Amino acid sequence: MTLIMQNSARFFLLFLTLVACKQATKQNYNTDSYSEPIITEFKKGDKMDENEFWKIIDYSMANSNGNRETQEKLILEKLLSYSLEEITSFEIIFRQLVIEADDFKIMGAEKIIEGWVMDDSYLYFRCWLIGQGQRTFEEALKEPDYLANIVSKGEYTNFEELMYVATKAYSQISGKEEDETFPRGVAIIAKELDYDFGAPPTKGTDWTEDQLPSLYPKLWAKFH
Repeated sequence: MTLIMQNSARFFLLFLTLVACKQATKQNYNTDSYSEPIITEFKKGDKMDENEFWKIIDYSMANSNGNRETQEKLILEKLLSYSLEEITSFEIIFRQLVIEADDFKIMGAEKIIEGWVMDDSYLYFRCWLIGQGQRTFEEALKEPDYLANIVSKGEYTNFEELMYVATKAYSQISGKEEDETFPRGVAIIAKELDYDFGAPPTKGTDWTEDQLPSLYPKLWAKFH
């Protein structure tokens, strides 16, 4: 009788272990999960292109625990291992993405999340969106209501510091003060990538406030 009870206990423990493993597997590989994996290692690539740009951003986002100051430091730390030309390329890619995200549907998402939209806040919001990583950026451009799965109420959706990180890296390596040869100067003058006064027109269709609940049902439900 005792042996039967012992075997039953072992079987029950084995059953619980299998259930736990199965549940852990579901959590780790659930395609409906919106959490990004923690990237613990960073391997520098051969050139600064969009893939390399996103690798830096994704690494910094995954290892900063939502702290913008920490994220900026991580990006700067990585940029300091690149050449001056590559740092300029980082700035050019950043500006291209800021301009790409200049869309009325992104502006509408900011309106719901922050409660207002101004020129500066809209620019800093797009910087924040880039700082959230490649997946979030691309999904939000396709469907901004996706951000309901990402952003929390009261979250600080501003990453202005991302606008200056390439300048800081370039200055530290070159030992110079900023002039027209710096990344921002090259991007604006040579590449005509101005996201401020000379920015291209905002893409898409403008909206009115009474349209926001139907345009962004998930965001509206979360923030109202």
